[in-house]
Amino acid sequence: MKKKRKVEIAVISDVHLGTFGCHAKQLLTYLNSIDPKKLILNGDIIDIWQFSKRYFPPAHLKVIKKIITMAANGTEVIYITGNHDEMLRKFSDSQIGKISIVDKYVTELDGKTAWFFHGDVFDVSIQNAKWLAKLGGYGYDLLIVINRFVNWCLVRLGRERYSLSKKIKNSVKGAIKYINDFEEVATDLAIENGYDYVICGHIHQPKMIIKGNKNGQTMYLNSGDWVENFTALEYQFKRWKIYHYNKDKLSPFFADEDIKEMEMKDLIAAITIVDQNKKKLD
Repeated sequence: MKKKRKVEIAVISDVHLGTFGCHAKQLLTYLNSIDPKKLILNGDIIDIWQFSKRYFPPAHLKVIKKIITMAANGTEVIYITGNHDEMLRKFSDSQIGKISIVDKYVTELDGKTAWFFHGDVFDVSIQNAKWLAKLGGYGYDLLIVINRFVNWCLVRLGRERYSLSKKIKNSVKGAIKYINDFEEVATDLAIENGYDYVICGHIHQPKMIIKGNKNGQTMYLNSGDWVENFTALEYQFKRWKIYHYNKDKLSPFFADEDIKEMEMKDLIAAITIVDQNKKKLD
């Protein structure tokens, strides 16, 4: 049995199970590699907005099964509702075994206070024109499907993968302003309420930064997503870090322990790292 990394807290968000953009196999690989005391699911795990009976692959179901298994094995699972899984808000403050469903979560971490919430409460388009936000969600999903085809072609040609949605987000001034405004509102509220950490999802932008105003400062963290960035947040040894699947996957863990699901370049990279570490020890 492969040794799993022990972490105090792991945070994932914006998985969007049930959509074409979700990378469930990569998420399974990550979940198989860790043994967290607490797993915080910070919104938009299941995409109920765009749910379709015609598309819910086995790998997506396995993610749900994996989370339930982790809870059965002693991991405390905190499910924070988001906008795409807002139907679960009717079950807020309920608990089934080790799994709790909440709208926000506040906890103490080594003498500091952490405030977790998804972040859609700051989104005016969702609050005032939900139909428009849903329409945007479908457009985003279509863009991801097109992007997958483009990347398939690029890989065949020996080129690097390319993210159309990230390129659009990073080049459109309105999108950049929205992200900056989101971070500013979140951190201002955190400082006002005396929180040392504010941890969000929603905007699919992994980040960890100290932000302040005239009233104080706080650490803003965003867990990113499993559609474009493949990122999570981890807390261990009194500090936070952003886990990047494509950069930090140093050990050969596999989804359902199936080596066939792993790309050859990933396998070669894993073997190379193991070999380098062995030489150092020698």
